[in-house]
Order: sequence, then C-alpha cells, then structure tokens
Amino acid sequence: MTRPTTLSALALCTALALAGCTTGQESDGAASDSASPAAPVTDSASPAAPATAAQASGAAAEIAAEHNDADVMFAQMMIPHHEQAVQLSEILLGKDLVPGEVRDLAERVVDTQQPEMEQMRAMLAAWDAPATPDAAAAEHGGHGTGMVDEQGMNQLREAEEGLEAAELYLEQMTVHHEGAIDMARDQAEDGTNPQALELARQIVAAQEAEIAEMDTMRRELGGS
Repeated sequence: MTRPTTLSALALCTALALAGCTTGQESDGAASDSASPAAPVTDSASPAAPATAAQASGAAAEIAAEHNDADVMFAQMMIPHHEQAVQLSEILLGKDLVPGEVRDLAERVVDTQQPEMEQMRAMLAAWDAPATPDAAAAEHGGHGTGMVDEQGMNQLREAEEGLEAAELYLEQMTVHHEGAIDMARDQAEDGTNPQALELARQIVAAQEAEIAEMDTMRRELGGS
C-alpha cells in the first residue's frame, strides 16, 4: 500500500508544478500585455519634430528668389523705420496715465511691426543681401522719411505722464506713418518680389487706417 500512495503523491506534485508553470507564463504574458500600451506614448510624440522642421522649411520657401534693387532697399530701410516706431511705442508704454486708446494703439504698433521686421530680415537673408545699405543708396529716393530725430525722441522720453506724452506720441507717429507709406508706395511701384510687394500693400493699408485713427484721437484729446 505504501508504494501506490507514493506514486499518487508524486503524480500530484508533478501536476501542481506544471500548473504553476502555466500560471506563471500567463501572469508574465498578462504583465507584458498590460505594459505594452505604454509604448505608443513615445511614438505619438515623435511626429512633432518632423512637423516643426517642415513648417520651418515652408516658411523659408515662402520668400521668392526673384528680387531687384528696389526690393532690397525697401527691406533695408523699412527695418530701421519699424525699429524706431517700436522704440517710440515702448517709450510711451513705459509711462503711466496714458489714455487707454492710445496705449492700445502703441501696443498694436509693437505687435504688428516686430513680425514685419523679422519677415524683412528673412528676405534679405534669402537674397544674400546686406542688412544695411551704403550711405549713397540710403539717400536715394527719399528713403527713411518720417524718422524722428534724437531731439524728438528725447522730448517723448521727457514728456509728462498721461495726456502730454500721448499727444506728442500721436503727433510723431502720424508723421512716422506717413513716411512709411511713402516708402511702401515706392516699393509697390518699383519692386518685383511678390512677398515684398504684398508687405508694402499691407503697410499702406494698415498705416493709413492708423493715421485716420490717430487723427480722431488727437481731436478727442484736444490736440491740433
């Protein structure tokens, strides 16, 4: 009787061992299956890099190679013109008690003209043109008109907070816009690059509208 009992016990142990192996394999498989969904998380982030590169190359491709001297001059001279408009606006924005509508205009000038400067710098880079013209070229055709001289800049810096600074800013920016419009119209007449021509048209439309807006503000604030 002892031998059959021993054989039965051995068979039972073997069955239990086999069951344990099967359970362990199933557990490992379940653990593997439960972890596997994490892998696509990395894959879902990976397309971002190619998309960014594609956008960058697309932006560069938007600037046509076709250009002439007028296109180059337009970008070279409009960049510092815009830079001063931003500088004037930032001087005003650093003052207290400026009427809200004038402050809104100054913020709009900054927000609009900074991207336009970047666009024009990209044009010059695409054309392998210098960032600034030589002195003789800068004097040709009245480019740079409407710029505020250093005395005028200091007047705005030293103007009293509020109404006085706002009125001076509007006066200076009106003349400054008129100069930019003249430059943009020259570009529209003489240039050939499609992006530079479109930018010139945008400048004329936007700044003519802002001049009308500033005229209204000056009347409402009691200016001339």
